[in-house]
Amino acid sequence: MAFTLRGDDVCQKTLPTPLPDPYWVAFSPSAAQCIGIPLSKNALPSDPKWLDVLAGNALETEKNQFLDPLSTVYSGHQFGVWAGQLGDGRAILLGDIGDQELQLKGAGMTRYSRMGDGRAVLRSSIREFLCSEAMHALGIPTSRALAVVGSKLPVRRETIETAAVCSRFAPSFIRIGHFEHFASLQNLVRLKELADLLIADHFTECLQSKAPYLELFKGILGRNAKLLAQWQAVGFCHGVLNSDNISVLGLTIDYGPFGFLDQFQVDHICNHSDHSGRYAYHRQPQIMHWNMACLASAFLPLLELDHSDKESQDLLHAEIDTFPVIYAQEWQRLFRAKLGLQQAEESDIALIENLMQMMHASRVDFTGLFRGLSDIKKDSEITSIRLRDEFVDREQIDQWLGQYIHRLQSESLSDHARALLMNQTNPKFILRNHLAQVAIEKAQQDDFTEIATLLSLLNTPYDEHPDFESYALPPPIDMPLTAVSCSS
Repeated sequence: MAFTLRGDDVCQKTLPTPLPDPYWVAFSPSAAQCIGIPLSKNALPSDPKWLDVLAGNALETEKNQFLDPLSTVYSGHQFGVWAGQLGDGRAILLGDIGDQELQLKGAGMTRYSRMGDGRAVLRSSIREFLCSEAMHALGIPTSRALAVVGSKLPVRRETIETAAVCSRFAPSFIRIGHFEHFASLQNLVRLKELADLLIADHFTECLQSKAPYLELFKGILGRNAKLLAQWQAVGFCHGVLNSDNISVLGLTIDYGPFGFLDQFQVDHICNHSDHSGRYAYHRQPQIMHWNMACLASAFLPLLELDHSDKESQDLLHAEIDTFPVIYAQEWQRLFRAKLGLQQAEESDIALIENLMQMMHASRVDFTGLFRGLSDIKKDSEITSIRLRDEFVDREQIDQWLGQYIHRLQSESLSDHARALLMNQTNPKFILRNHLAQVAIEKAQQDDFTEIATLLSLLNTPYDEHPDFESYALPPPIDMPLTAVSCSS
């Protein structure tokens, strides 16, 4: 729903900067249908005015008007340090379409661009487009990507690149940083307005509570704890879990230096600016927990409307402590499902953790390993299981496989039924960095066919697609792990 707060201290009307000679780079028919955009036979909008709107060159289509575009202010902690005022530096909220907020990323400077140019480049726009749609198809809460519009306009990053605008939508783009901003200014009026807006539009269950702001905090914390478990279960690394990049709706937003794990490395760092490994794969739950503590500090004045200072602190501390509990429960549920286990047994946690330790030691492909587990049957001979060849310590993996088969024998599902469930839990196709790079390089030569191929596969990541087996394979073993810059 619309970001309805207004005032110079909250947002500023921001007209997009026109993009010269725009052209379609990528378009998601699935996303378009979600927000009611009619399509032509070539799976692009039937109204040609959409190209100019999504390029930032117009504010009206035949059926839609976006006459009040704006950018919002927020603050936040970046790499654990208070960064002060930030804001939508290259994002412009066009307005509502259906029950979603439509936003342009890379459509020019805003009041909050600081030293930036407000533009996005083709490379980063393609990556966000593909990953947003991939995460949606995986069932992971995320902003959606509608399109990428390109231009030959030069943009300087590490080198000269070309400009692009990625259009994306979500029910709301409100972040932890919005709350932190008004809390840092001790502006209780704006804090309350922001919280009330969220409750009215997205957390209506809080309306009946005697402590609605505490319930709101619990709701935000719970959604993000479960989101983190989902990321870990598909091997997704966000790369920049600053508090200003955390959605209060528990959505995956702000795709920058993200990456899916190929060769499993529990301490993998996908952001080459993250020199300390703060946002490494295994630290993501801890960092999200830390971000919830930042949110709690911002919520403290709201709770003090109904409680004493000491009571408010105690209530928030108690809720913060539930984060690892909620996360662990969801993580265990998801990884049991990845192993095809319907019933919970105490020994399952050790079974999962031992497997991941061996995967780390042997740098086993994360996605391929879990997908391949569905081939194992209750009467499988260990020596016939192909996955054992992925591990350096054959004796250790053989012992684990014996324990796993024994565990499967205690389950009531047939091998066939379990395999079907596992193959709807463990994707075959993810957005691997080397595949994204191929699509980017072709797009830079005005060939957008690889983007369309990837989008088709990523929209149905659990299907077999036998003609596209190479897209399910990890990169060559001698290819170095990819770390991506924040500018991407």
